[in-house]
Amino acid sequence: MSTISGYAGKLLRVNLTTEKLSDAPLDEEILKNYIGGTCLGVKILYDKVDPRLEWSDPSNVVVIASGPLGSTRFPGSGTVSVVTKGALTNGATAVQANGYFGAFLKFCGYDGVVIQGAARRWLYLHIDDDEVELREASHLLGRDTYETADLIKQELGQRDLTMSVASIGPAAEHLCRFCGVFIDKGHAAAHNGPGTVMGSKRLKAIAVARGSRQVEVKDPEGYKELTEKFMERPRSFRGTIDGVYTGAKNPERGTLPIKNYQTDIWDIDEERLNRYSEKYIRETFKVQPHSCYACPATHCQMMTITEGPYAGTEVEEPEYEQLAAFGPVIDNKDMASAAMLASLNDRLGFENNEMGWLMGWVIECYEKGCITSEMLGGLKMTWGNAEAVRQLMHMIANRESFGNVLSMGVMRASQRLGGEAANLAIYTRKGNTPRGHDHRNVWGEMFDTTVSNTGTLETHTALVGDAARAGNPMATSTAVAITKGLMEFDDSLGVCRFNSGFNIPLEVEAVNAVTGWRLSAETAKEIGLRAVNLMKVFNLRVGITKDLDYPSERYGSTPVDGPFKGVSIQPHWEAMLDNYYKLMGWDPRTSKPLPETLRNLGLGHVIKDIW
Repeated sequence: MSTISGYAGKLLRVNLTTEKLSDAPLDEEILKNYIGGTCLGVKILYDKVDPRLEWSDPSNVVVIASGPLGSTRFPGSGTVSVVTKGALTNGATAVQANGYFGAFLKFCGYDGVVIQGAARRWLYLHIDDDEVELREASHLLGRDTYETADLIKQELGQRDLTMSVASIGPAAEHLCRFCGVFIDKGHAAAHNGPGTVMGSKRLKAIAVARGSRQVEVKDPEGYKELTEKFMERPRSFRGTIDGVYTGAKNPERGTLPIKNYQTDIWDIDEERLNRYSEKYIRETFKVQPHSCYACPATHCQMMTITEGPYAGTEVEEPEYEQLAAFGPVIDNKDMASAAMLASLNDRLGFENNEMGWLMGWVIECYEKGCITSEMLGGLKMTWGNAEAVRQLMHMIANRESFGNVLSMGVMRASQRLGGEAANLAIYTRKGNTPRGHDHRNVWGEMFDTTVSNTGTLETHTALVGDAARAGNPMATSTAVAITKGLMEFDDSLGVCRFNSGFNIPLEVEAVNAVTGWRLSAETAKEIGLRAVNLMKVFNLRVGITKDLDYPSERYGSTPVDGPFKGVSIQPHWEAMLDNYYKLMGWDPRTSKPLPETLRNLGLGHVIKDIW
């Protein structure tokens, strides 16, 4: 048992080039400064990876790590962070996925896995208490993420509640740029292509059995009281499945992404819109219970489509961003086919937001004659044509014909095509796409996505508050700056955000009860800011400089209709950036963290890397 309460006390290091496995003990002082999950992964990335090398270089690492609350009685404590040098931006990547993986990993005696090198043959990693081995995976090639998990469990004599599997799909095997790592089927750590990095290493999956160990909790009674407070929230939480329906029913919010940002008004009749509601989906589809570790929330269930041409298809309950990507973004008014596409996306191993924006761009390009049916093997990419989208997704996963160009993601594909098509694509200049809202009307999310180090949000609208709305530029950039670090701390604990609710003071109490430490809310934010600044320095060394802190032309465009018609963020962008850099303690001319800022965060050793 670990001598550090709340932790297993070691990492598993995997060198795929030599096929060598080794244990690496964790130092308590490092954990106090980096906690676990995202923050610990960022430190390992910075220490182990030369930022000048490409994401596909064997020396790149993939870190999958839990945190001090992982595997405890905290609700949703099977969560992990995945940290690497991502395939879309070539910079720092930190994303999370839920399920059972993080809890089972700690039960096997590990707080995380650090993967480096590249195998000569396809392998998967098997962890079962003290039995740790690399196994042949050639028989799994071409299998989707669902099939891979099922086949590995069958091969090892395990089942869903005794083994957790993190895998990549066929798209990542073929190194499509925007692939994720999928845990327990539909739980995706996917922004910025971490699955593609895993594919470049020829690692098909990691299978972790439910081990026999437990982590020590320093104050069991105090921790029990705290977790009961957290349990109140998820009991009433029913997931985000209703998001498209509520977004369309409340058009005054202007948050629903429609037809690749061509409009903020979705032309859908009441009957078809009602089919997007939580009530209709859960009452119409055949539901099978399927929860995450220690989570009382009622979502993420397995479902079977019971109507239309895709009846009989098994899907995991689609979350909001999946239904948005394959619903309004591509103007698909048939909910059942949107659920089918969301499931196919997970099975093939893609990140769903990037795929949604890619398909929206392709359809608009087809509509305007920039992409032809001949280029797409005869497909007619019209708005709402789910079957054509389904076929094109398979082409992309296999990099067939024009699918090879599309496999590079929205930014690179649009730049390759050029001309008018280049102006229709939604992305940041770093190379990533946003989450599934119309950010032109949610300035906090657009600004944060664009300046983010990771390829996705670094703070959250729930933290930014009313300043996130359109029309409030300086308050927006101020709110994004002053909430930085909180999300990174939250992502480092090994628990699901839907359960933690961003209650940082209560989270700090929970960490202290588990570890016996005396952290404060101020210390928690400092830990998160340490990771933010470390990623910023890493990215600057990559070449991700200030000139890339901007949205593409369409992403930053002005709405032509809807509640925010004519309201544009662009006239304010330079002032917002200047304000943001100053509040972050970064040089406004270069966006470099100032030496004083780095020293105050205990990062004085990296000053020489950029100054």
